[in-house]
Amino acid sequence: MARHRRFNTPQALERAWEAYKKDCNARKVKVHGFCTKEGRFVTEEVEKAVTYTIEGFCVWAKIPRSAFYETYAESERFSDMVSHIREECEVDARDKFELGLIPTQLSGLWMSKYGYSLKPKDSGSSEVRVVFDASDGVEYGE
Repeated sequence: MARHRRFNTPQALERAWEAYKKDCNARKVKVHGFCTKEGRFVTEEVEKAVTYTIEGFCVWAKIPRSAFYETYAESERFSDMVSHIREECEVDARDKFELGLIPTQLSGLWMSKYGYSLKPKDSGSSEVRVVFDASDGVEYGE
């Protein structure tokens, strides 16, 4: 059974994706801290970027994730845009990891979503190095 499309064209999906990315890059969060000058705790609202995800886009666009995959990912008409969205999610996570916006403790978790794994690399010495290993056989992070 075909689902009703919230986005009737790939261009409409692209416009929504661009709006979602703007929202992700300008999230407002409250930061609490102690102001020694005033001698009190203060709260300030600041902009912080969050990582792009298809799941987050679905929540933002008010469509079920299953509908996104069934309606758009499986459609030949939308497949290029869906591929582009997936690639942007991966690049965004990697960029934010490399820029220190994602805590390093979470890097393995985030990058595993995109086919990377953390594995020890044997260099012939007692030193063990951790590298990202993508499914394409290329090693990253050395």
